[in-house]
Amino acid sequence: MNNHTLKYVKHLRAGLILVAAALASSVSWSKEYRVDTQEEYAHASKSLKAGDQIVLSNGVWKDFEIVFTGVGTKEAPITLKAETKGKVIISGESNLKLAGEHLVVSGLVFKDGYTPTSSVIEFRTDKSTLANHSRVTETVISYFNNPERFENDYWVAMYGKHNRFDHNHLEGKSNKGVTMAVRLNTIDSQENYHRIDHNYFGPRPILGSNGGETLRIGTSHYSLTNSHTLVENNYFDRCDGELEIISNKSGFNKFVGNVFFESRGTMTLRHGNDNLMERNVFLGNGVDHTGGLRLINKRQVIRNNYLEGLSGYRFGGALVVMNGVPNSPINRYHQVEDSIIENNTLVNVDHIQLAAGSDTERSAKPITSSFKNNLIYNVDKRDTFTVYDDVSGIEFSGNVLNDVEKPELTRGFTSEPIRLSRNEHGLMVLIDDKFSDVGANGNLKPILKGDTGVKWYPKSERRSKFAFGQSRTVQPGSDTLTSAVASAKNGDVLLLSDGDYSVSKVISLNSGLVIKGGGKERVTITFERGALFEIQQGGSLKLSGLTISGEDAPDSSGNTVVRTPRRSMLGNYDLIVDEVKVEKLDVNHSFNFLTVSKGTFADRIEIKGSEFSNVTGAILKLDQENDDFGIYNAEYVVVEGSTFESIGGAVVDLYRGGTDESTFGPHLTLRTSKLSNVGMDKRNKIKSSIRVHGVQFSDISNNSFESSAPISVAHTVAEPITTISDNRFISTKEPHLVELNSGNAPTAKVFANTVK
Repeated sequence: MNNHTLKYVKHLRAGLILVAAALASSVSWSKEYRVDTQEEYAHASKSLKAGDQIVLSNGVWKDFEIVFTGVGTKEAPITLKAETKGKVIISGESNLKLAGEHLVVSGLVFKDGYTPTSSVIEFRTDKSTLANHSRVTETVISYFNNPERFENDYWVAMYGKHNRFDHNHLEGKSNKGVTMAVRLNTIDSQENYHRIDHNYFGPRPILGSNGGETLRIGTSHYSLTNSHTLVENNYFDRCDGELEIISNKSGFNKFVGNVFFESRGTMTLRHGNDNLMERNVFLGNGVDHTGGLRLINKRQVIRNNYLEGLSGYRFGGALVVMNGVPNSPINRYHQVEDSIIENNTLVNVDHIQLAAGSDTERSAKPITSSFKNNLIYNVDKRDTFTVYDDVSGIEFSGNVLNDVEKPELTRGFTSEPIRLSRNEHGLMVLIDDKFSDVGANGNLKPILKGDTGVKWYPKSERRSKFAFGQSRTVQPGSDTLTSAVASAKNGDVLLLSDGDYSVSKVISLNSGLVIKGGGKERVTITFERGALFEIQQGGSLKLSGLTISGEDAPDSSGNTVVRTPRRSMLGNYDLIVDEVKVEKLDVNHSFNFLTVSKGTFADRIEIKGSEFSNVTGAILKLDQENDDFGIYNAEYVVVEGSTFESIGGAVVDLYRGGTDESTFGPHLTLRTSKLSNVGMDKRNKIKSSIRVHGVQFSDISNNSFESSAPISVAHTVAEPITTISDNRFISTKEPHLVELNSGNAPTAKVFANTVK
């Protein structure tokens, strides 16, 4: 070692010693504040310095609006943490705002409450005071929802720059608003280089409206601004809020190594350019509306992703390349240009859509883009491509199909028998080395659910609304059913012995219950109030083997057998009616079977093998979201094998107004049922026996309509699929069909019906 080198080494050692001494000094002067009350927290948090820690004592902190500020350093951040991870519960009207430099928050649980402001966790204290180089980790937000379904808020709003959100657990957002948003509305939050990683985004129920995204980066207004956000190794578990699971609305973002499990919707490059989607895994398992990747805008790269078992259609397909709007305004659809789709594997997916959305407005076809070395395998050898417009602007090369007989696309595709096997990571890979450069990398390893979120808070498992409970026998009599429901627990089955049951109060349901006739003779329920059942928050109801009579209901208009609360309801409910006889709902006019309110939503309503007679109102009146905002009252409505006789209103009145394209539903199935003298009451303003307005999927088949009002179908938006087939119309007019906004001829498929 020469003298020059030796001198350099000595200076380097001296510098390192000084740095170490400074660091040790800063750590030795740091303080830990353990606080037991909000007052103690307020006092301790006033003058925090680098390296300081505030420890919240275990317990429930109610109505706690936490403001956490300070200036730490990379080596000595300021920390706010739980005494024991998961044992500090933030409840009531509470939130967290952090601002400053090098702050860390960890170990908190937000539940049993909601934020009184626009966010639960916000990386700022006001518009000009932001957090930078800060981190929120190992924190839980669980069902922390505003009680009003359509009151809009975020759970997490990221501002500032160089922040990290990692190893957190977010589950059960039920009110309107993005679960997590990266905000770019000031220059101090743009080109932010945030990192969002290893989070568990747990189930988000169907919202039935726009505004149910799980993650959004940017907004339309700032969509041509660059964000440089990394979204990496997160697990999206049954995130079903709306069409866009992730809505990207900015530039230069990376989405890498994320898993989407049975999530309805797509990861959507809605706005912004120069984004990367790589090594993501989509596992649909055939669940309805599970989708993959949707491409819009310029210079996007979709590479080395794996997609399997996705059933999504149209904008929610497995892989969707959109048409754009010529000279598009910033909030519409920009043309796909200079983009790459390469080395992706798609296994048993239902739909790949090219030039999707093509119409008179969206006429800008994809250009100067490539689709190469992708593997598309369907075990039934069918073609999954739908091409809506000219795609000559996409260069196809090196793609492989599994022996499709007459593929839609031939240029750039090889179609021959191929073999796959499932590897140790659970993904299907090619056996034959002939196509070794095709599809996703065989070493792709999806992140496991257990490697995301926190270890100490349970992740959601799939549960029926009618979970397994106890069977309880109920004897006939006055209010015996009321008492049995009051003492029942979620999932219980109430077995009603033969006889008559009189109910003097409205029975409120806040859990999932089955009420079932348990004997061979008749079980009859009568009721003396304006409703028999009210499904409240957390409630669902299954009725089986019963007779329900309205003969003892009050002599007033507007009675109903089942209703939802008159106020908004967060939880989605199910209503199942199986082999039930409903009669004598005719003591006064407008007596419905089901009456719903605004702000309430059913995941599923089923009527099977049941009989309805002498009803002055409607059976399923699902028309209360009539502001034409794209909102509706039920996702799936199924009526099969049932009879309806002398019904004054409609059997089904299912309404979704407006032109928003962010949802998949509603869905209606009406099969093998008989309608006689239905919809003819003078108070039935819709003049229909069945009304489907804005419904996206309708199957009305093998039914009999006799002396009834006609079916009414109004298409409002998107490409609804309506089939009316093999029905018998006796003294009943043919279906009335209209396209409200497109000006096109009706697109409903009407065939094989008989009219007498």
